[in-house]
Amino acid sequence: MLTAAAAGTLLGALWFVPSANATMESPARTEPSATPTSQVTTQARVTTEASSDGTQLADTGSFDTTPYVVGGTFFLALGAGFVVYSVRRERLGF
Repeated sequence: MLTAAAAGTLLGALWFVPSANATMESPARTEPSATPTSQVTTQARVTTEASSDGTQLADTGSFDTTPYVVGGTFFLALGAGFVVYSVRRERLGF
């Protein structure tokens, strides 16, 4: 029963691991999706002028990590609970 619980916990924890799809399903866009503001345009000019070898950083934006933090914390606590329960059972001789 403990093995099944551990396997279920592992599968539940893996549910929160983000997947990375590195294959390109459609060609990359060449035009921006939104009109840049003056601040973004100014920053882009500074970055472009500062790089002498022509390299530019990708604008990846940010994403909400709350589900990953909450899920990871939950399953970490669940796993710690299983360890405490197992140690307790062993010490009491069940």
